Amino acid sequence: MTVNDLQPNMIHAENLTHYYGPYPAIQDVNFGVRKGEILGFLGPNGAGKTTTMRIITGFVPPTHGTVTLDGYDVVEQSLEARRRVGYLPETVPLYTDMSVNSYLKYMGTLRGMSPDAIKTRLGQVIDVCRLGDYRKTQIGKLSKGFRQRVGIAQAILHEPQVLVLDEPTIGIDPIQVVETRKLIQELGRDQTVVLSSHILPEVSMICDRVLIIDEGRIVAEDTPKNLAEGLQGVERLEVEIGGPAAEVLPMLKGIDGVSDVTHVNNNGRHTYMVQAQPGKDLRDDISQVVVNNGWSLRGLQLVGMSLEEIFLRLTTHEEL
Repeated sequence: MTVNDLQPNMIHAENLTHYYGPYPAIQDVNFGVRKGEILGFLGPNGAGKTTTMRIITGFVPPTHGTVTLDGYDVVEQSLEARRRVGYLPETVPLYTDMSVNSYLKYMGTLRGMSPDAIKTRLGQVIDVCRLGDYRKTQIGKLSKGFRQRVGIAQAILHEPQVLVLDEPTIGIDPIQVVETRKLIQELGRDQTVVLSSHILPEVSMICDRVLIIDEGRIVAEDTPKNLAEGLQGVERLEVEIGGPAAEVLPMLKGIDGVSDVTHVNNNGRHTYMVQAQPGKDLRDDISQVVVNNGWSLRGLQLVGMSLEEIFLRLTTHEEL
């Protein structure tokens, strides 16, 4: 159990359903996000990620179901809920003819902040988002990466408890991606963050927990580590064997329940990736084959699935 497990839910979504005309974008979506947690929201295009984020932030009301932010209903208590959320949509809403300073002051005014509060907070977000050298620069002259930083700055200006980021690193260069990820992790120390991304390694690096949505329904929800352990079972093993590969390989392939074996020779170190049929535990059978042939078993371990493999397994539908 982690510290976050003891925290109350800052976001609570129950039976969320939303239709565009006769077509459901999401159906019966239920989840919670704890205070101080970074949740990664994953799914194929059209799965319902952006619709869910728009509902959380109060931009779109659900057809059915409820969402509360810090206990406030996003529909019934819309203004109180919106005061507690900062939103960075995939397309950042910037006025490109304004300077960074002027834009952030304007956004603070729209948020109902007092002039003194804007003045104090402006310097803080400029520092946090590393915009000090660009505060007087016209936004239209900034790179994509720095525009993203301005977008994050406007989202955190009013010190929201919840931060919702839709594809925050899409379209920016690798150096800016690294810096933006670091910024999100820093923000996650003080705020609840919901992050949508197509970049699966990014979610593994940043997020405490992952929620995978497909065709409008949640298909998995856990930490990346737990998802991998729960799905892999004992179906994939990496085995290092001291013995002639020409003999070892066919013997491994001949074990009942083995579906595939690949061999790698790394400077005389022979390892074999053994894929088992679903539900098969082949550790004892592999050990017995090694002993019976007088070879040495130098290593045998379960191989975890990457988040990409988990994602593909849960969201790929075979044609019937």
